[in-house]
Amino acid sequence: MDTSPEKISDSSDSGKLRVGVYICRCGGNISDVVNTEHVAGICRRIPGVAVSKVHTFLCSDPGQQTISDDIRRENLDRVVVASCSPFLHELTFRGAVQRGKMNQYLYEHVNIREQCSWAHKHDPHGATAKAIALISAAVGKVSRSVPLEKIRLPNHRRALVVGGGPAGMKAAADLAACGIPVLLLERSDRLGGKLHTLNRLFPTADAAVELAHKLASQVMSHPLVEILLKSQVVKVSGFIGNFEVAIRGDFGPSGRTTDVRTTVGVMVMATGYRPYVPADGEFMYRRHPAVVTTVDFNDLLTRRDCGEGTLMFDGRPIRSIAFIHCVGSRQVDGVHTPGPDGRLHAYGSRVCCTTVLHQALQVRRRFPGTRVYDLHQDIRTYGRGHEEYYTDAARAGVVFFRYHSAEPPRVTGTNGAKSPLRVSVKDYLSWGEEMNMEVDMVVLAVGMTPGPCETIVEQLKLPRGEDGFLQEIHPKLRPVEISVNGVLLAGTAQAPMNIQETLAAAGAAAVKARAMLSKEQVELNPYVAEVDTRLCEGSGACLAQCDYAGALTMTQTRRDGHAVRMALVNPGLCVGCGACVAVCPTRAINLNGWRLDQYDAMVDGLVRDIAPSAVN
Repeated sequence: MDTSPEKISDSSDSGKLRVGVYICRCGGNISDVVNTEHVAGICRRIPGVAVSKVHTFLCSDPGQQTISDDIRRENLDRVVVASCSPFLHELTFRGAVQRGKMNQYLYEHVNIREQCSWAHKHDPHGATAKAIALISAAVGKVSRSVPLEKIRLPNHRRALVVGGGPAGMKAAADLAACGIPVLLLERSDRLGGKLHTLNRLFPTADAAVELAHKLASQVMSHPLVEILLKSQVVKVSGFIGNFEVAIRGDFGPSGRTTDVRTTVGVMVMATGYRPYVPADGEFMYRRHPAVVTTVDFNDLLTRRDCGEGTLMFDGRPIRSIAFIHCVGSRQVDGVHTPGPDGRLHAYGSRVCCTTVLHQALQVRRRFPGTRVYDLHQDIRTYGRGHEEYYTDAARAGVVFFRYHSAEPPRVTGTNGAKSPLRVSVKDYLSWGEEMNMEVDMVVLAVGMTPGPCETIVEQLKLPRGEDGFLQEIHPKLRPVEISVNGVLLAGTAQAPMNIQETLAAAGAAAVKARAMLSKEQVELNPYVAEVDTRLCEGSGACLAQCDYAGALTMTQTRRDGHAVRMALVNPGLCVGCGACVAVCPTRAINLNGWRLDQYDAMVDGLVRDIAPSAVN
């Protein structure tokens, strides 16, 4: 069918609206596949379209200025931008629309890069036709858009930081330095978290306890930071700017449990991690006292009775040690057994390799008479300066063996031999040769598992990834934000991290929290459910379908002199998922910005009489 401009017909009643359509070449990312000039020519013939232009980079200052100028010069009522993903530049073009003195919600974004040129790079005709159809649908939708205003709610300008480890202390200190009051919550009886269980930090070799004391002194000495130890959240509800939190803890010298209630504007999840605990019998763990984890071995190295010149354990010398990597990480279905939570830990814990090399080097340098074997799937010392640990370990005499995940090492007892343990492994550095070594100790490099935060996760419905850690919205574009607005992620609550990454993530969370608390009111996008009070019959079907506690409630009101039940939307808790819209028997609920009549118009736009056969 012909797609030339003269052949387009439309039966919509877009009438006197003047829509501006702007198509981005994206420096060739779009125009190398999509015939953008042809698309612009087609769009000029869609009823209601007054302007249709192509620009090389619409997101640039000149591109944005073109839109702003045209709104004023051409008296445009609506704007459609066809470019890259809205995740990148939706806010950019909203700003351009506002500078043209148009309501920002009268603009519609169309993704013709990811959805057209990149998805169909081997089919330029099809990609071009698809771009035309998507823009046509957007014109239909925006023609039925109405001006909206941001939702404005009171903002309690105080932050709750859950977790008093390095991430929590860093986030609290940064927020307080910006003038934001902070409530810092810690489950244990002291600040510092896992820093108190470590010896030296890599790659700086700084004492971990010194960093713990430094961060603790910053928050303890700041007047805007309130610290609650031996405390935890037992109940939480609400939304950004207005989180109602119940905290239970031991706050007094009597040791009596007390409940405290408070309201905060944002929450920073710095709940940390737990070391993986091997199953009973895994590599002889708990079956033999000389099989320990890297956590246990770190404790041994920091003890005064570990020996001078000769490493001592349980009163006997340790002349040989085998380190086994990836215990509790990179698990394989069919080889490993899921843990108590039903999950296989298929992810890598990132810091384990460097931890092993760090400990192996300490052994070789402090106890040069101790032989050290390193059994790994591969070595991942990814951090800056971490690769030197591998080089130094090899030079120090650490012997490396490489195994495949489906063929992990085997640890057995030796029944009275000179060394109490035997480690067998098929070594692929020597082309699959079976290696056996008798050792005095086996050290299991355990990975990280998510820290305790079940109550908050369940009550606020925070998303977790497949690995069980809290899931950010986007690892690059929004790395410390979660889908529940007002809740931020810091450190290993989100994923396995080293201390440098942990502190950087905590600082980023503090910056985001400060931005959220910078105003007296919280501003939210208006894309939430809205009830038509004339149509609602109070069936409750919407309430049963809603997964967000408090977002929908039923209230009693009067209509036409009669008492009726009616749905009521809390705009702070509604996430605009649309589940309520789908089940309402009277179509009394709509989503602002995505009303049912807009969907109808989009469908009409998609099925316009356009086909790819005449694309140039």
